[in-house]
Amino acid sequence: MGEIEDGEADHITTDVQGQKCALVCECTAPESVSRKDNLPFLNAVLKNPVCKLYRFPTSDNKWMRIREQMSESILSFHIPKELISLQIKEDLCRNQELKELGELSPHWDNLRNNVLTHCDQMVNMYQDILTELSKETGSSFKSSSSKGEKTLEFVPINLHLQRMHVHSPHLKDALYDVITVGAPAAHFQGFKNGGLRKLLHRFETERRNTGYQFIYYSPENTAKAKEVLSNINQLQPLIATHADLLLNSARQHSPDSLKNSLKMLSEKTELFVHAFKDQLVRSALLALYTARPGGVLKKPPSPKNSTEESSSQDAPPPMRRQDSIPHHSEYDEEEWDRVWAHVGKSLNCIIAMVDRLIERDGSGEGDDGSGKDGEKGHSLGDSVITHPQEDWYEQLYPLILTLKDCMGEVVNRAKQSLTFVLLQELAYSLPQCLMLTLRRDVVFSQALAGLVCGFIIKLHTSLYDPGFLEQLHTVGLIVQYEGLLSTYSEEIGMLEDMAVGISDLKKVAFKITEATSNDVLPVITGRREHYVVEVKLPGRMFESLPLQIKEGQLLHVYPVLFNVGINEQQTLAERFGDVSLQESINQENFELLKEYYTVFMEKMPPDYISHFQEQNDLKGLLENLHQNIQAKKRKNVEIMWLAATICRKLNGIRFTCCKSAKDRTSMSVTLEQCSILRDEHQLHKDFFIRALDCMRREGCRIENVLKNIKCRKYAFNMLQLMAFPKYYRPPEGTYGKADT
Repeated sequence: MGEIEDGEADHITTDVQGQKCALVCECTAPESVSRKDNLPFLNAVLKNPVCKLYRFPTSDNKWMRIREQMSESILSFHIPKELISLQIKEDLCRNQELKELGELSPHWDNLRNNVLTHCDQMVNMYQDILTELSKETGSSFKSSSSKGEKTLEFVPINLHLQRMHVHSPHLKDALYDVITVGAPAAHFQGFKNGGLRKLLHRFETERRNTGYQFIYYSPENTAKAKEVLSNINQLQPLIATHADLLLNSARQHSPDSLKNSLKMLSEKTELFVHAFKDQLVRSALLALYTARPGGVLKKPPSPKNSTEESSSQDAPPPMRRQDSIPHHSEYDEEEWDRVWAHVGKSLNCIIAMVDRLIERDGSGEGDDGSGKDGEKGHSLGDSVITHPQEDWYEQLYPLILTLKDCMGEVVNRAKQSLTFVLLQELAYSLPQCLMLTLRRDVVFSQALAGLVCGFIIKLHTSLYDPGFLEQLHTVGLIVQYEGLLSTYSEEIGMLEDMAVGISDLKKVAFKITEATSNDVLPVITGRREHYVVEVKLPGRMFESLPLQIKEGQLLHVYPVLFNVGINEQQTLAERFGDVSLQESINQENFELLKEYYTVFMEKMPPDYISHFQEQNDLKGLLENLHQNIQAKKRKNVEIMWLAATICRKLNGIRFTCCKSAKDRTSMSVTLEQCSILRDEHQLHKDFFIRALDCMRREGCRIENVLKNIKCRKYAFNMLQLMAFPKYYRPPEGTYGKADT
């Protein structure tokens, strides 16, 4: 079955009804793949492609040609190494901040030393893992048999691009991509006590129910402290950069540039000031003050815990031993207000000076309505506006210096107080908190590697689609994960890990930049609360992007997970066990998918939406998906088909996952490919099963099994297959090897 494409290889012609499909062509050279898809830049991330060519009849007895391709990605190792390096840097910085808290009372000092000891051990572990990964030079694949290896636990299992390129007599050529990868899970750590979803819930419940003798902050407040610290770390260097740009504009004596630079500086500084208005910062400063030698802890006059004021409405009432906040007779609570208010006053002085300089310059711009602000700034900054004949740079420089000094004072105090909040979280939950952090990092690393791979491939295949690019920067991208894990035994823990890892991808944003060298591999920046992945494009490709993307707008993804177990273990779960985890995950993620669709319909241009609605009945598909989720039907694989269809119609990124992305995943992606050929390209109905068997017997997925376990056999036995849905069963002679 198949034919020669462009004279690439000789072949044995076999009738499509033959029991064995002829191996038509195996393309293993990257340049061959890039020439076909006109995407040579993908060679930077895709490696070791395997290609198969087929020819199938259509319903009107014409022929369609199908080119199936499966490729590894060097991002399997590159992304974990980038991420671990960042996490080591973050943890070292946190440890240094703990040391710089200054003198503490003996109780808190002992707790700090205990935390530092444990944290240093974690850092050493991460450094050892990074050293081992660095030895994997040029590696691009982690086999299913390596899933339990300690040194490789951050690396995704069996990550591949599965691509189908259809040459149809009825439609334009079409490309269908699915990323296949083992479910992100901490296999080395095991699932004896469950996965992340259960472990995190148990951890937070224990923290809420355990009274501590000293200051305690709720999980909501700990999360808020991390968020504020993250904002500080993002905004402080941005403000410094914009302040320097303002000085550069002053040096160039450019009124327009000066105005633009001032606008950016003002916006970032206002965000900076706003970040410190949270009640948590005020109470944390007081808590740190009382933790110094001689600090006093007194009962507040009101029973309400002020540290809870910023918590969500759903937070539980303060607990018996946690309803006290520190007070001290010598502590000036208004001092903090004065410190960060100085930042705003410094900014006002700069605004007044810029207005005055531009007005005095007589550039013909007029006062632009700034007289009122100028008067206000003049009253705040009379002492510095005294040399009208000086150069613009000379007059602005001392004001910029003052702003940076005031900002530095705010940052120093806020970082110390919020670091003290985090010290308490760590001190009262060692070593469980750190082990949960490790597990979450491992799972997130696996999930992120797959996401970055999928994003880059989607970007390259849709680079010249204006609708996609508009959606990318106005709405963001939907990322749909298809899970095939059972809710029985160890796979429950895997699914719990996977659910948290995929949800954590919400804190990832992408930024596209122009490549300035031959190194086009993505770069990650940020901290655990917020990561930015910089994707580099060559100049010609970069110039084709919308202005908003070229200017560095952050691009967001919206991950959703739908899971339907299909194996014999799921049969046991449905008859004798519990499927509530799967039901909860599917319902929660349906709501997320529906929210994305609503935003998509609101934000995309009206003319685009009008055409889109003519071509797609997304509302009907969503209603159908919701009905199937509510139906609680056993092994309802219709959920998978509907979720995948919605994702493709929304220009999303598709993932298919089982334990190792080897056996069940192979059945799913081949079924999806043949279903697309039938529904979108008029595959002859009499040849659906034959095409399906052919892809499973001779296609890319049997090659995937071979590279994982050195055997051309899917890991099923006859008894197991009796429990599988009909269309998920491989052809005779292709199964029998034990799972790995």
